[in-house]
Amino acid sequence: MSKPVVPYQNSEASKKQQVQKMFDGISEEYDQLNRVITFGIDLKWRRNLIEQILQSNPNRVLDVATGTGDLAIELAQKGVQEVTGLDLSPGMLEIGKEKINHQGLGKHIEMVIGDSERLSFEDNTFDAVTVAFGVRNFENLEVGLAEILRVLKPGGLLGVLETSVPANPIIRMGYMLHSKVVLPGVGKLFSKDGNAYGYLSKSATKFPYRADFISILESVGFINCRYDSQTLGVACLYFGSKS
Repeated sequence: MSKPVVPYQNSEASKKQQVQKMFDGISEEYDQLNRVITFGIDLKWRRNLIEQILQSNPNRVLDVATGTGDLAIELAQKGVQEVTGLDLSPGMLEIGKEKINHQGLGKHIEMVIGDSERLSFEDNTFDAVTVAFGVRNFENLEVGLAEILRVLKPGGLLGVLETSVPANPIIRMGYMLHSKVVLPGVGKLFSKDGNAYGYLSKSATKFPYRADFISILESVGFINCRYDSQTLGVACLYFGSKS
């Protein structure tokens, strides 16, 4: 069995503990570097995800692995009354809280520390759940997805945004160059944690994508699952519902 992709290969800590440490360490530069590394296209991907989620008219949304709260903020700006942003990293959440206060959205967004694989919410709580660039950081993917299914209301919608490997061989070569050379290189130049962006690169290319991820969603119990490729296949939106 291959070793799981973790931020610090020589560490004895669990993947969950390593991911928390990593994101705490890069929280201050995360937003800016994300824009640079994706050329700002990640903002469009998030908006496309939100557009699909809003079609279900949710009143209460959980944003898992919320990070600095970009998705949670935009959901509230688009009229969602109650948004809960959940993340393992206190450092990322603190940056998110500052952004929320600056936007005057504190009445609509609650930021909480939490574990995606042990959600503290009751069954059937949320109209929708979103995860942007977070499911690949789950220590146990199926457990985390099953927890999301549990807290969704019947008929509730899950929306996931993740990177994927392009099918076109020429585009895939460019994607691999960017993932294996540009992303880690930029991270080492501008981040205090040189391991972080190497991990983000490896975890992106190793994560199951398109039909493989749909199969996992279905195996957990989601229905009406589908995916929508973004920008030549370098990212995907995934959707699934609770019966």
